[in-house]
Amino acid sequence: MPVLRCAVMVLTLCCAAVQAAPPCRGQADGIPAALTQQSGDVARGRAIVANRQLGLCLLCHAGPIAEERFQGNLAPDLDGAGQRWSAAQLRLRLVDPSCFNPDTIMPAYFKTDGLQRVAPAQQGKTILDAQQIEDVVAWLETLRGRQQEHAP
Repeated sequence: MPVLRCAVMVLTLCCAAVQAAPPCRGQADGIPAALTQQSGDVARGRAIVANRQLGLCLLCHAGPIAEERFQGNLAPDLDGAGQRWSAAQLRLRLVDPSCFNPDTIMPAYFKTDGLQRVAPAQQGKTILDAQQIEDVVAWLETLRGRQQEHAP
């Protein structure tokens, strides 16, 4: 049941990602500077993506995480993300994916303003903190093509 509650929360936040104002002024191609002083940790980033109670990335995406059997197919496969996008682009896709696709259902993982229909308990909070964003970016940067670790 906790997984279901988490899934409902993320889907609610997905709907909240729709903005009234134009997003991303001055960031059209990404966020070049890291959000933290500390570098992202690849192992922590992978763990965040795999965690069904934190990022819930695998609800929509598939990725090279064999121990997670049930993975999504609504969004691009994460394998190859580091080849398709730069670190700056990956960072912006996590912070505010509507900058690349205004109709996205992906939640803004590091944004608190300009959101609609946010649960009262979640108002003013980001889904991931700055270090977690950097950790996920670090892991995604390592994904350069078929990693052969996908679940059957």
